[in-house]
Amino acid sequence: MYEFKYHRPETLEEAAKLHGSAEDAQYMAGGQSLLPSLKFRLSHPSDVIDLSRLPDLDFIRTEGDALVIGSAVRHADVAASDTVRGAIPALANLAALIGDPQVRNSGTLGGALANNDPTADYPAAVLGLGATVITGKRQIAADDFFVDMFETALEEGEIITAVSFPKAAKAGYAKFPNPASRYAIVGVFAAEAADGVRIAVTGAGASVFRASAMEAALGQSLAGGAELPPVSPEGLNSDMHASAEYRAHLVTVMAGRAIEAAIG
Repeated sequence: MYEFKYHRPETLEEAAKLHGSAEDAQYMAGGQSLLPSLKFRLSHPSDVIDLSRLPDLDFIRTEGDALVIGSAVRHADVAASDTVRGAIPALANLAALIGDPQVRNSGTLGGALANNDPTADYPAAVLGLGATVITGKRQIAADDFFVDMFETALEEGEIITAVSFPKAAKAGYAKFPNPASRYAIVGVFAAEAADGVRIAVTGAGASVFRASAMEAALGQSLAGGAELPPVSPEGLNSDMHASAEYRAHLVTVMAGRAIEAAIG
């Protein structure tokens, strides 16, 4: 890897100040994406700012009708949390499917969202539940947060501090994983929210997206028994793992399984 300066701030304010004063800084949360890119010399930051010691970012709690999770919470802790399972069981189930034990015990919610890998699991839950991403500066609705492949609405130096997930009447997640990495070739999160059904798809496109035709067919209830419309392969990913046509088929299959998990 290339040479860089390493920092481990104790507060959000210190982290932001370090970022602002550096030539080309990158934040690091769990390091599951940044460290490999550093090792393979795909990234060349002047400074790496480690956020793992910031205590204000590591919490799980309920606030009224919402489940709020700090950005530094590890995937394994989300999966094992009684608070999460009591509020949104599908979110705990999703976290348990991420990667392998090493990834789950190192990777964080905030890091996964800021990276916005097109095959990551958490974006489907955030978009499917209509969550709110909270930063040190503002609150960003899920529908506005995910922009494109590895791109979000975060501004330069902005830090995710927490995510607020509305409790859904019903929710479920299903994915077809890559057998090696466990990333989603296609993953679908289905939720029956206050504003109706939301269906979010990860792994199939350049970024997570809502399956609007499916949402329209289902209306207000996942248990209505409506037939899911087919998905067009146009614009979907096509690579060595799966063609766009196969991914389009998987979206319908995984959506059906996610709905079954939600209502079953």
